[in-house]
Amino acid sequence: MAFGIHRQNRRGSNRRAPMADINVTPLVDVMLVLLVIFMVTAPLLKAGVPIDLPDSRAKALAEAEHPVSIAISRDGAVFLDDLPVAPGQLEARLAALPKGVDGKFKPVILRADKALDYGRVIAVMGEINRAGFNAITLVTQAAAAEPAIAPAFTPRSVAEN
Repeated sequence: MAFGIHRQNRRGSNRRAPMADINVTPLVDVMLVLLVIFMVTAPLLKAGVPIDLPDSRAKALAEAEHPVSIAISRDGAVFLDDLPVAPGQLEARLAALPKGVDGKFKPVILRADKALDYGRVIAVMGEINRAGFNAITLVTQAAAAEPAIAPAFTPRSVAEN
């Protein structure tokens, strides 16, 4: 930040010298608008299957690099990475996924519509477990009382063998 410099001219009166500052206000305005736009559009780019997620006040977890995404829509249809899966085929499709360098499966993120029957969600979780995935993360929406930048990923159940 620059300060105005007072110089004394020949007649002895003080005059303010011109300041050569850059006006950053328009830059800040543009950056804030872009920030809001990206905050609104980023969550929309992740979810391919429209699901009404339940609310939760849990803290957000760090997101894995490329997790396996499983979604259950309101009508009970199952999607693996936004591709529909025929009934009874989820376990086979999950077992066919390649393992990581460490010999473990990628993390599984399960998004289920809040209007679904609890039994349907548990049945899908059982298929995921039978395929060899031991950790399942259920996705919820952040509570309306707390502003959220991104969807919260909250661990709800860890299926053990």
